[in-house]
Amino acid sequence: MARAENKETAGPTAQMVANVARKLRVRKGWTQEQLGKQIGFSAAAVSAMETLAQPASDDMLVELERVLGDGLEIFEDARVPVRLEKYPVQFQDYALLEQTAVVLRLYSTLVIHGLFQTEEYARALIGGGYPPLPEQRVEELVEARMARRALFDRTPVALIEVVLEESVLRRVIGGADVMRGQMRHLVECARRRNVTLQVLPMECGLSGEHAGDRGGMTLAETPDHDHLVYLEPQDESLLITDPAKVSTYAQRYAKIRAQALDPRTSLGLIEELAGEQR
Repeated sequence: MARAENKETAGPTAQMVANVARKLRVRKGWTQEQLGKQIGFSAAAVSAMETLAQPASDDMLVELERVLGDGLEIFEDARVPVRLEKYPVQFQDYALLEQTAVVLRLYSTLVIHGLFQTEEYARALIGGGYPPLPEQRVEELVEARMARRALFDRTPVALIEVVLEESVLRRVIGGADVMRGQMRHLVECARRRNVTLQVLPMECGLSGEHAGDRGGMTLAETPDHDHLVYLEPQDESLLITDPAKVSTYAQRYAKIRAQALDPRTSLGLIEELAGEQR
């Protein structure tokens, strides 16, 4: 069921899409049901989009462009900003940065990094969070998270390094089937030419040295070759641009990566864990 509170929180692009879609529909003399048939959605879904009870999904925007766009690409151009507006407010600035980054270096300590999550894993994770979210919002966030994976196939290609704590791989989210699918997806990701995946073993720190004990981080390089660090403690976000601080994080990340298993051994461990999830 669409959420009435979305009408109060919908972003400016979602509002523009709703307004333009309604005007173009009326100009063609179509009812909401008739437009729905043209784009493969129910009349209720069209109504929810026009009243902002549920902003247009990416699939709906594609169909609206096909049926109502008339070559102007109004709805096509709206796809990225509408997607950004669906993210939590504290994540929106980083989401735009992530989409354009030329290099990403990621260290994940609690769960599989969002870029590498399967739909089932993301749904179990988001749906099981606190405070509980309405089902529609869960699905909206899952859709937005899956859209981030376009980065893997973007042109120009982005170089992505990720270090995952071994405990992240062993923490069961959503059950054995979900984890088995997640491990297999990680294997596929690790075999991409633009991805380097390493696992920081649980034994790290036995000697008293553990460079990653202060939590996860994301290091990003922009198309202009600026270097930034993004941190996300609890439901907050922090984007660090100070060169001295960024340098410290980069050195720490380098140490974490050096303490991790090499990519081939990491891949073998993930394949082993995928086989254990039965």
